[in-house]
Amino acid sequence: MNEYTLIQIAGILVAATACQWLAWRVKIPGIVFLLITGILAGPVLGFLNPEKMMGDLFFPFVSMSVALILFEGSLTLNFAQIRGLHIVVRNMVSYGMLVTWIITALAARLGLGLSWQISVLLGAITSVSGPTVIVPMLRTVRPNHNIANILRWEGIIVDPIGAAMAVLAYEFIMSGSAQQAMGHTILVFVRLVAVGVTIGAICGYGFGMAIRKHWIPEFIHNLFAISLVLGSFVFSNHLQHESGLVTVTVMGIWLANMKDVPIGDILDFKEHISMLLISVLFIMLAARLNINQLLALGWGMSFLFIAIQFLARPMNIMVSSIGSSLTWPERHMLAWIAPRGIVAAAISALFATQLEKAGYPDAAVLVPLTFFIIISTVLVQSVTARPIALWLKVAEPIPKGFIITGANPLARAIGKALMDLGFQVQLADTGWDQVMKAKNEGLPTYFGNPVSEHADRHIQLVGVRGVLALFPHEAANVAVAIHYRLEFGTDEIYILPSRPEENRLTADRMSIQNHGKILFGKTASYPAMATELARGGQIITTKLTEKFTLEQFTQKHGHRAMLLFAVDKTNRLHVYAHDCQINPEPGWSLVYMLKNGEDNHVVKGEDKHIINPDRLKKGYNV
Repeated sequence: MNEYTLIQIAGILVAATACQWLAWRVKIPGIVFLLITGILAGPVLGFLNPEKMMGDLFFPFVSMSVALILFEGSLTLNFAQIRGLHIVVRNMVSYGMLVTWIITALAARLGLGLSWQISVLLGAITSVSGPTVIVPMLRTVRPNHNIANILRWEGIIVDPIGAAMAVLAYEFIMSGSAQQAMGHTILVFVRLVAVGVTIGAICGYGFGMAIRKHWIPEFIHNLFAISLVLGSFVFSNHLQHESGLVTVTVMGIWLANMKDVPIGDILDFKEHISMLLISVLFIMLAARLNINQLLALGWGMSFLFIAIQFLARPMNIMVSSIGSSLTWPERHMLAWIAPRGIVAAAISALFATQLEKAGYPDAAVLVPLTFFIIISTVLVQSVTARPIALWLKVAEPIPKGFIITGANPLARAIGKALMDLGFQVQLADTGWDQVMKAKNEGLPTYFGNPVSEHADRHIQLVGVRGVLALFPHEAANVAVAIHYRLEFGTDEIYILPSRPEENRLTADRMSIQNHGKILFGKTASYPAMATELARGGQIITTKLTEKFTLEQFTQKHGHRAMLLFAVDKTNRLHVYAHDCQINPEPGWSLVYMLKNGEDNHVVKGEDKHIINPDRLKKGYNV
């Protein structure tokens, strides 16, 4: 390996990191910057030629990278999370996708004059979306709960299905005469499904049992997972060409839905691997573009995009949502958002070269056309989706809820108090025991690292206003604040310190204030509040009236009450924090912690809704 190759590899990694950082800053899907970088480095400036750099290893690298990416996506596919929406999602990834496939193929044939074989393959390749482009777009658009969930799950499920359909189309093309091709394709389909599902289920079940019974030490779970994914992928492809993608997808789904199999650490590690591979693949695949071939297609490309955006996608949603409870504005919004992603790019690169060698000259346009569709759908939808959501009135309502990082007793008590007042909360923690206690107490939860890529895809931000960082360790809270401050702004990030403000150095105090607000006043700290709660302290909600004013509240409770929140007459939640100016009036509700005392068990005056961890109700749907 010469020095120039090393420079290219290092340059790709640096550029990929810079693109992801820039995408995070401006809240645009990273694919946009990755594609621009690849096009500039490859066909425009000529700095990068992936096939020359990697030689015969290039396409095996692409195949195995896609396998790892699909496995990571399928690990998040827990069917319990799409209850009530599963029928629409099922329809969208079955006959809805078939509608998209047919219309795209017809548009490619009529608008670009491609052969029927290449048109059908292009339709299959470009019928897939993907979480790598959907999730960043959803964070910007902020549609309502139904739309967000449907799009997110469609993006995860449709990738392996679309890849399998593309394989069948490829096999049909390569089989010769129509009669022979049909019989061969049916045989390939049966073998592909049988091999993929069988090996995937065996590997998924076996790996899950090994984890559950502790046959594999935790420190090699990630290594074992990668080895098993790549090994099963290669073995499946050896038995049946291109069945490996089905294998790794089935394996991931099986693991995700096995009981008592903790996969959090595997997911966290796989997220980083997937992000690296996605970033590198997009740059390298974009560098292979032949711009002259793309420009030679002329206005036919615009015809293809219009057919996909304004006909194929709306028809998909129309037939998929028949009989559903979705409103017409929700259906219109779903009909607009369907960006293409990494799987389409990778599959087009894999098949184009093989078809060219087999004597199909128009296969050379597969890659340019696929990238054109990716770029156009991502750019157009990223720019227009938010205004359209507002116009259709399917954007999220005025956000009032909070993500609470931590599922400890204090976080659970505060979350329960806010839920009882009608505010949306979701508790996020890496401790399984704490998360299960929160679930049993009726609180919506997320199990995992709240600052991870997985959390970005699965923590529901619709209706969320900000973050309450309630981890016991201040460093973890500051990390949460840094991660979410661009999403919500520092004014909506609240951190409970590990020491009271009055005992902190000025520089120490400013380090928190640079990232968010200090919660609950100068005397508040996590150890003090957690200890007080354990001693019998209570979180109570009380309503102020003309007869029970703030002055009377203060006289009654004095220093024993620590004000936490106030809810005004318009049902807006005010958070007591450092240097806040809140002036509660009659008609407002106060949420406060009452320190332990002999009268705590008695509800006096206007006090009500006593919240104590030992008295939390159960039975909410999580």
